[in-house]
Amino acid sequence: MTPKLELAAITDEFSPDLGEALEAMAPIGMTACELRVVWGKNIMNLTDDEVKKAMELLNAKGIRVLGLSSPILKCTLPDGGEVDSRFQQDIFGSTHTIDDQPRLVDRALQLCEMTGAKVVRVFSFWRTVDPEKCFEPACAALSKMADQFKAHDIICGIENEHACNIGTAAEAARFLNAVPHSHLKLVWDPANALVSGEEPYPYGYNLLPKGRIVHVHAKDCHMEGHKPVWGPVGSRHVDWKGQIAALLSDGYTGAVSLETHWPGPNGNKKEGSIICGWNLRGLLAA
Repeated sequence: MTPKLELAAITDEFSPDLGEALEAMAPIGMTACELRVVWGKNIMNLTDDEVKKAMELLNAKGIRVLGLSSPILKCTLPDGGEVDSRFQQDIFGSTHTIDDQPRLVDRALQLCEMTGAKVVRVFSFWRTVDPEKCFEPACAALSKMADQFKAHDIICGIENEHACNIGTAAEAARFLNAVPHSHLKLVWDPANALVSGEEPYPYGYNLLPKGRIVHVHAKDCHMEGHKPVWGPVGSRHVDWKGQIAALLSDGYTGAVSLETHWPGPNGNKKEGSIICGWNLRGLLAA
């Protein structure tokens, strides 16, 4: 049951304690990770010494850092209009304003140098009731950011996020077409597209420029109104079997990273992530 794509995870989906998370990830065969919350702190708030300690643990387990799950541009755009209250805003211990963004970019680049991460996940401002008003500002902000990242050979990975202005594949495709930057690519999250009201596969995926997909997040849910009900990967409404087959057929060679979201059986998130991790491994090996 060897995965055909690299199997990864956002570590705090298993536990905010990095050591505990890695102990659960390694037996599943995960060889890479994204860092988001470590020891209860957003990665942007870790000290250099804490980052060094994290790298010691990761190196001991042979798990590389493929990317940083940063909160960059998870903030309100001034004059962008009223924020759309239908979608939950997940902040993961990191609430920032637009004035904080230059500092966050600088810190992300420092963390990439310290961890070896090559992708920094970014967003497109909190979604408003008029996302069109935010489109050009998002294009300008992320084009400038990609220039900064290019100087360090780091990929700026825009994630389609239902709580932000680029939530669907259609919105992501339009954005990528508007900003054809070599270091600006897509972190494709099919479940986020589903929550945004789009069929992620095959419809949404078929709209995407395949060569611009740098990374993929895996989670699963079904919808009850505007509310996602999360469950084990491969058991809800995202066609993960079809999606993975299409990625392979289209020449995708990156990782697929677990972002569980499911609270787990009896509220045991770690156990839920272990279940989802094995499910994802099976899907990637099929």
